Amino acid sequence: MSDAPAIVVRDLRKTYGKVVALDGLSFEVPVGSVTGLLGPNGSGKTTTVSILSTALRPDSGEATVLGVDAVHNAPAVRRLIGFAGQFAAVDASLTGYENLRLIGRLSRLRRAAARQRATELLERFALSDVGGRLVRTYSGGMRRRLDLAAALMHRPPLLFLDEPTTGLDPESRLNLWDIVRDLVRDGTTVLLTTQYLDEADALADNLVIIAGGQVVERGTPRALRQRVGSAVVQLTFASKDDASKAAQVLAEQYDPSQDGETVQLTEGRGSAEIMGIARALEGRAPDPATVEIREPTLDDVFLSLTGKSAKEAARATDAVTVGPQSPGAS
Repeated sequence: MSDAPAIVVRDLRKTYGKVVALDGLSFEVPVGSVTGLLGPNGSGKTTTVSILSTALRPDSGEATVLGVDAVHNAPAVRRLIGFAGQFAAVDASLTGYENLRLIGRLSRLRRAAARQRATELLERFALSDVGGRLVRTYSGGMRRRLDLAAALMHRPPLLFLDEPTTGLDPESRLNLWDIVRDLVRDGTTVLLTTQYLDEADALADNLVIIAGGQVVERGTPRALRQRVGSAVVQLTFASKDDASKAAQVLAEQYDPSQDGETVQLTEGRGSAEIMGIARALEGRAPDPATVEIREPTLDDVFLSLTGKSAKEAARATDAVTVGPQSPGAS
């Protein structure tokens, strides 16, 4: 694996009117790895990927892709990257084979090479049996696999995956994960944006978490979980009012968060802290109906760093609306 990063981002800034999408964003992506770019809606994820894939220019800052300046040498960068988003970009009125062959010709492959590569990718993505069918007859999972195959027609060493499994059923998601792992084993570098924390945990070697257009934390999934604490204590009460009273009492000694009838705390001492929590509540708040102790998840990391759980972030409305799909939206 090369010591030089596949992607280098330095002090990227981008605004939409008065809205700041990127505010001095900086991070690196190692070669031959999967790096997950995470953050709530409006954090700047899509703006970042749009700049790196040359679809958008920053107001200032630097971005290089495999050593090539993404701002000032866009044509060279496009030859090095593949891009697959959350909406399949293939033509529904063509067959799967025709789509791939067309993408190959647009990527300047010779006719024979485009035909050979299309056949090879249809087989690799388990689409050979449906390669002659119109894409409009494909399932969502089949379209997503075809879209990923199209992004790989010119054998790019770097692949951008922007919310690649949105809307897919569990089996299709797992199949796509296996494909991504195979690509990385073959040497492809992947930058992944996703709203699914289990996806980031399963695929990413490194995570970059952003909020407000800035990096708030980075590291391996395991390291980030360990920074939150050794255990999460989750108390469920009979009503929201009971939970609110308990959260208010616990806030004197801890840093609780409340979601409906549930109050959650992350503590370094884990189960040893249960007696302290019980003593803090005794006589001052209703007893919890249930108490659960578990290891921290990436959702706990997300909540502690951004102030929102992943589910809340996914439900949040976009911070910017410029056309149907603004690059500043997420």
